[in-house]
Amino acid sequence: MHKLLIANRGEIACRILRSARALGLATVAVHSEVDQAALHVVSADQAVALRGNTARESYLDVEQLLAAARASGADALHPGYGFLAENADFARAVQAAGLTWVGPAPETIDAMGDKVRSRAIARAAGVPLLPGSERLMPDALEGLEALAETVGYPLLVKASGGGGGIGMQRVDGPESLRKTVTGTQALAQRAFGDAGVFLERYVARARHIEIQVLGFGDGRAIHLFERECSIQRRFQKIVEESPSTALTPGLRQRMADAAVALARAQRYAGVGTVEFVFDDERGEFHFLEMNTRIQVEHPVTELLTGLDLVALQLRLAAGEAIALTQADVQARGHAIEVRLCAENPAKNYLPATGCLERLDFPPASAGLRVDTGVRSGDRISHFYDPMIAKLIVHGEDRPQAIARMAQALEGTVVQGPASNLALLRQVLLHPAFVAGRTHTSFLAEHRGALLDGA
Repeated sequence: MHKLLIANRGEIACRILRSARALGLATVAVHSEVDQAALHVVSADQAVALRGNTARESYLDVEQLLAAARASGADALHPGYGFLAENADFARAVQAAGLTWVGPAPETIDAMGDKVRSRAIARAAGVPLLPGSERLMPDALEGLEALAETVGYPLLVKASGGGGGIGMQRVDGPESLRKTVTGTQALAQRAFGDAGVFLERYVARARHIEIQVLGFGDGRAIHLFERECSIQRRFQKIVEESPSTALTPGLRQRMADAAVALARAQRYAGVGTVEFVFDDERGEFHFLEMNTRIQVEHPVTELLTGLDLVALQLRLAAGEAIALTQADVQARGHAIEVRLCAENPAKNYLPATGCLERLDFPPASAGLRVDTGVRSGDRISHFYDPMIAKLIVHGEDRPQAIARMAQALEGTVVQGPASNLALLRQVLLHPAFVAGRTHTSFLAEHRGALLDGA
């Protein structure tokens, strides 16, 4: 590997650039028409324009991306997260073009990307599962109501090929079941080209806890500890931290063992994340899904362990033997990440657009890291995700990490489009968060107090 094309944009493209440069790789950015002056474009050694502005026209156009690789002389491609990062056909096309794919094998992406299939694989690996159904297609809904009773209410209708919270709806009783299933099937077909959905038991008092894994492609795998990502809106995370306040050492070990068993069963190659739903009342965890890519929240693990996960991806893809064992990975202190987004929390987190007239962050320090793909004067477009930046802090313990994050948010300025900055400040200061009483309904439960404070 000598020259890396980054098939992505914004914050993650800038993040990958840093590790690639540190490893001595030349870098190539791609950009849509509206992104021609974006931070990731001016930061790369080389840039190639893509036709169009929408994601489908540009960053999701496989032929344009492969043409950009050929034109730039790139010999490797990193997909980042989102867009085509978990598209097995894209991975195959990259490899067929003679490029090094920075990610797990396409077969692994296929296996874990289908949520119904991944549940079966997890079951075979001995990983605990919530009660759920097999795949439900639009022309095969006989006995739907009886099936739902077996799963139990409340339940979630989930897209088999979904991700990022898209194609997921809660159903509390039989009266809305069939309409929700057919509606989710239609949405899943539009979003993922796969109308399949399945039912899964909904855990009312749930935490979202995930295990970062690193597989070496030969059946060996290790874990890099957990991240708790329970504070979410629309099933999408905005606050992540590690260690989780919910896990005892024994629970942490059992969850990590389950994640590693799954990675080993798949002969996983690279970094990946096994996500679990944790029942806070029962103290039980259940498999949710596996993400076969770098996660948005990966900096939490990096600050906790001192490891560069993107560099590990690149080194493994280049064929380097990584001499890293479980005993080598140590967690120290506490790390927290928040996602600063252009959105209006008072209007159901409606995405906001417009010019970032001013965007200031506190100076980076040993305890603070800021990952962003925009700067003052840039425009938040309706074409893409409205995340402005990620602020990540590290402390000797959780109280110190909370204090550092609160201070960092106080020193952050966003002028222009609406943002969730004030809401994030209120979350960090809320007594329930400070006490570690977090769950996936946190924002809904405390909505009034959080919005009033913001």
